[in-house]
Amino acid sequence: QVHLVESGGGSVLPGGSLKLSCAASGLTLTDYGMAWFRQAPGKEREFVAVISWGDNRIYYLESVKGRFTISRDNAKNTVYLQMNSLKPEDTAVYYCAASSRYRGVTTVQGEYSYWGQGTQVTVSS
Repeated sequence: QVHLVESGGGSVLPGGSLKLSCAASGLTLTDYGMAWFRQAPGKEREFVAVISWGDNRIYYLESVKGRFTISRDNAKNTVYLQMNSLKPEDTAVYYCAASSRYRGVTTVQGEYSYWGQGTQVTVSS
């Protein structure tokens, strides 16, 4: 059985940093593209960042480029999202997700088979 468990969320001041982790069990990260999505209150869930498998391509939502970094530690079967220079508009529940798509990145939620339960990130003064 596949489980994706996010952690690392919390409350920070604008300009602060957080590092989210997504620990996977029941699957091997090297066989999946891994992504982060987020859902703010009253809004639809949106793509944030992805790292593909097979070619390790990385792609970000335009508004987080230069501030967020996605990475993976295959030995720990864990994906990370380092978030710097956080803004109030980054406030959301953050989800990690796994896609079996080989090579290339996808931002389409329907292409992700497995999802975590989410972790809350709140950026407020």
